[in-house]
Amino acid sequence: MLSAIDKTQKEELAAYLQNRSQEISADILAKAAAIIDEVRKDKDNALKKYTELFDQVSLDDFEVSKEELEEAASKADADFVAALEDASKNIYEYHEAQKKEGYRIERSNGAFLGQRIMPLASAGIYVPGGRAQYPSSVLMNAIPAKVAGVREIIMVTPPSKSGSINPNIAAAAKVAGITRIFKVGGAQAIAALAYGTQSIPAVDKIVGPGNIFVAAAKKLVFGKTDIDMIAGPSEILVIADENANPAYAAADLLSQAEHDPMASAILISNSKKMIDAVNKELRIQTDRLPKKAIIEESLKNYGKSILTDTLEEAADISNAIAPEHLELLVEDPMALLDQVKNAGSVFLGYYTCESVGDYFGGTNHVLPTSGTARFSSPLGVDSFVKKSSYLYYPKEVLLDEGKRIINLAEHEDLDAHANAVSVRLNNEN
Repeated sequence: MLSAIDKTQKEELAAYLQNRSQEISADILAKAAAIIDEVRKDKDNALKKYTELFDQVSLDDFEVSKEELEEAASKADADFVAALEDASKNIYEYHEAQKKEGYRIERSNGAFLGQRIMPLASAGIYVPGGRAQYPSSVLMNAIPAKVAGVREIIMVTPPSKSGSINPNIAAAAKVAGITRIFKVGGAQAIAALAYGTQSIPAVDKIVGPGNIFVAAAKKLVFGKTDIDMIAGPSEILVIADENANPAYAAADLLSQAEHDPMASAILISNSKKMIDAVNKELRIQTDRLPKKAIIEESLKNYGKSILTDTLEEAADISNAIAPEHLELLVEDPMALLDQVKNAGSVFLGYYTCESVGDYFGGTNHVLPTSGTARFSSPLGVDSFVKKSSYLYYPKEVLLDEGKRIINLAEHEDLDAHANAVSVRLNNEN
């Protein structure tokens, strides 16, 4: 099931996987741009037009009332809601620990400088409402924003054919404490969050997954507002030692392969016996899963196995790939963790499957993909704050240091910069 490649091909494999994130076509971008432009001009009228066109439902009011939210959430399974509430506690706990304070440096001459850390004023969360519905993503996107102190969190999600909101999404919104929800989806929803309409306020940052038109719209509005990322196909890399359970390793690889034909599942082991056993398990378990066709295509195109001499060598290959999810199915995962430099999220030991992090453990499941874990981070509290510096110079300090500042400015041919200091020095002489 997993095609074997030589360990020396790690760079080629990394490039191959990163190429899965194909550029959004010019045609898709043009269509998204046209929708954005129309929403900017016609606002709610454009939202009504595109909601009727794409969702086949006519709405006079996009905002979900408190009564409507309560009614929809009441239809969710009670055990499901209880699981959401428990997951929410774990997610809050993890993200509360991410909060940071600003700092101030006092100099002996009376000058001081520092940094302030402040929450964004507003954030918009996009929640898919079609075949792909992810209530867990509501928690993962909203809770870090709340912990950061974002005052206004707006959620947008496509309406059902009856014009209602999905019960599981409604339940997740209630658990996350989101009170302003609008039934609108697609590129038009992203445009509304970026530019504002009569109904939907513009926000400072847009987060959340969506289809190709949502991704295109997020790319186009970036700069007017911030976005989380343009996510690529899902991926998992499992490092397994000779003592790992091959059934566990296979199940974890399949947990990502079922997402998408372009999802990647990679196994690295220092045991040929383990790789053979995992391949056997993959065949057995794939036959039992509803998304067998998707899994088989994913594994055919992007399922790989690599045999190494040591686990340290396996970690080195993983660092070159920089996977979204990395599982260390090894006897001493903490020792190997020190070797990991590039990974979105790391799952330690034989019993910490990636699903724990996706739903319940507390770490965020909005993660960098396509090798971007080399330089970017999971969604978190830092995603919803901004930093501002401040600086104070007493008169005496400027008089003492002013000539050096003037010298630096003049060497860059920025005479007005130099003059801003000179007028103060001249005025005091």
